[in-house]
Amino acid sequence: MQGFTIAFVPTMGYLHEGHISLMEKGRQLADVLIASIFVNPAQFGPGEDYDAYPRNPQKDSALAQKAGVDVLFMPEKNQLYPEKYETYITQSNLPRFLCGLSRPTHFTGVMTIVAKLFNIVKPHYAVFGQKDYQQLAIIRKMTHDLNFDIKIVGAPIVREPDGLAMSSRNKYLSPEQRRSALALSRALAQAQQSVATGEIRASALIETAQKTITSVRETAIDYVVIGDPETLEEVSVIDRPVLMALAVKVGQTRLIDNCILSPPVDKTS
Repeated sequence: MQGFTIAFVPTMGYLHEGHISLMEKGRQLADVLIASIFVNPAQFGPGEDYDAYPRNPQKDSALAQKAGVDVLFMPEKNQLYPEKYETYITQSNLPRFLCGLSRPTHFTGVMTIVAKLFNIVKPHYAVFGQKDYQQLAIIRKMTHDLNFDIKIVGAPIVREPDGLAMSSRNKYLSPEQRRSALALSRALAQAQQSVATGEIRASALIETAQKTITSVRETAIDYVVIGDPETLEEVSVIDRPVLMALAVKVGQTRLIDNCILSPPVDKTS
């Protein structure tokens, strides 16, 4: 493919409109669009849902083709993690926050598989969704630190009409749990509205979000955090655009969501 630019979208499959939006973004960026489907065992911790993670390769292939994917790479586990495999990538700072606290090995698995896929595909662009905000930040840092000549592109969160962030794990939710899951996006929208009308205390915003989420059935909060969009370190005052990120178990399904909170611009200064 000499002389052509390549855009790459790595996924774990069970494709939905969120994935398709990443592929459409990649299609706009480059001459050739490559996507991968691989449920990566290295990013699942003990007791997590690796074996149960939804898979539908035939449907995925049809959706990828419809989205304009030129090459769909679907490796087997033993091709990427052969016997006696022992090399993994770690990062010091960003994985210490948010999901990294309850999933301490997760991002080592993510970085390792993404680096391996980058070396195989050799893309010029790689597209990742902003729903996995921490993952996007970590991949950007890894790409910079390891001198990959790849531009990392973040794509906006895609939501269902009722506001639920699209996720392959949404299929685990019962109808009642799915209604409860709407509390995540509702909590974020409430925080955005509160900041727009002058609330700048992170503690107050977090407390309100926690009440919104726990007011519905079968929810258990992992974290509700307001932090710096680059370092992920917690902030106490909303005096600039900041990240609000949530991780909540609805039943047995762990869901994440986030948004940027931006204080009103002072037009008098």
